[in-house]
Amino acid sequence: MIGKQLGQLAIHGGPKSVNTTFPWPIYDETEVQAVASIVRSGQWGNPDCADEVAHFEQAFASYCGSKYAVTCVNGSVSLRLALIACGLRPGDEVIVPPYTFIATASVVLEINCVPVFVDIDPQTYNLDPTHIEAAITSRTKAIIPVHFAGLPCDMDAILDIAQRHNLRVIEDAAHAHGAEYKGRKLGSIGDAGSFSFQSSKNLTSGEGGIVITNDDALYETMNSLRNVGRLPSGQWYDHFNPGCNYRITQLQAVLLSEQLKRLDEQTITRNENGLYLDSLLADIDGITPLSRGEVAIRHCYHLYIVKYDRTKFGQIAKQEFVAMLSAEGVPCSAGYPHPLYKQPVFQQKNFMCYAIPESVDYTQVNCPEAELACAEEAVWIFQQAMLGTRSDMESFAQAIRKIQNARK
Repeated sequence: MIGKQLGQLAIHGGPKSVNTTFPWPIYDETEVQAVASIVRSGQWGNPDCADEVAHFEQAFASYCGSKYAVTCVNGSVSLRLALIACGLRPGDEVIVPPYTFIATASVVLEINCVPVFVDIDPQTYNLDPTHIEAAITSRTKAIIPVHFAGLPCDMDAILDIAQRHNLRVIEDAAHAHGAEYKGRKLGSIGDAGSFSFQSSKNLTSGEGGIVITNDDALYETMNSLRNVGRLPSGQWYDHFNPGCNYRITQLQAVLLSEQLKRLDEQTITRNENGLYLDSLLADIDGITPLSRGEVAIRHCYHLYIVKYDRTKFGQIAKQEFVAMLSAEGVPCSAGYPHPLYKQPVFQQKNFMCYAIPESVDYTQVNCPEAELACAEEAVWIFQQAMLGTRSDMESFAQAIRKIQNARK
């Protein structure tokens, strides 16, 4: 019987459970005409003409409920601008989670500071506030909570810790466009919030980034740093700060302005589909959706993540399960192969010209929940799939049941 059921799996030539395709990005003639108008104008760059860039910055700041927004070339640079503007100095320590994209930690290295890895909450895969204070030293100056997959961190707990220890909080909201925590848009809660517009993101122009803040001084510094150190009061060849040209183009700005008009509707769809998929998976033994917590949130599901238990699937490894699920037509991934501190740059101390103290030794770091998520548990479904129909969500659940039944 097992052999017959295995033969019904798509990976072995059987019919797929999901026959919908999920294109990304989503656009129409509106985006095409917006870009064409910039091309025809001949004013492609910034500062050749910054009107469209300024328009998008104002629109995004307003959307997030923040006073200011500063665009830049990518989400890594937006984090870097925020860290520098917050006054970090060489040797300072920054608390980061190990379950995130490399940029969350590598930008800390780039400003000659030390990433300190604190484990994740196994229920959310976000930075676990209960472990933060044990990692704080006299050199700790900031926390970067990552709203991983678009699920809000426990910002009340993190801000309480930061206030008591006089730490800056820079939200890494690269996954979190449109998501909310207690009625506030993510990115607008800490000292600054950093977003990415890379091609996979929920709001995209192919590449790009932005950082938002309500702090006048932070804004002035970040705005200067992304524009070669210039200040509005100076002349074109006056450079007051050690910045670089991190500006985006008019072409990116008009794309983002049009895409922003779609974001709220798309976020509502993803959130509703995530809740529905949670209900569909609730009775599948061995598949546990991450917790949304007990406070009011809006999840934007840049990723829909479940915890996979191989003992309920005939002991098949996570990678094999993901291959089977992908073959069934579910856009998915096994996620990160290991936590950030296991990356060669940290294990081998490949810090090049960066002034990281010799005493820092990442071979001794151990974050067991992040290790388990990487090696055994975490399965990602991509954000564009969460824009499907309720029928698509049912097909995703059907695909998982099909694999489980075939392995019994």
